[in-house]
Amino acid sequence: MSAPIEHWWPRLSQETRDLLIASNGDQVPASVVAEITRAGGSVSTDDRGSGHHTPEGTYLPDEVVDWIEAVANGETPPPS
Repeated sequence: MSAPIEHWWPRLSQETRDLLIASNGDQVPASVVAEITRAGGSVSTDDRGSGHHTPEGTYLPDEVVDWIEAVANGETPPPS
């Protein structure tokens, strides 16, 4: 089981956090998926159907996209 985003987000490089904010909801590059995994997160599909991998690419779960959007808007997102 992966850690909540508020635990692994600070472990990402600033460049990766900036990329995730700028392209929130878009396909996640393989190198970013690897960095998220190293930081303790996951983008794989869980039993609730969040996060997904398609032939076209990998996407973050909706709750992670919402959390990143809150951060991008200068809000304090609720704990996940």
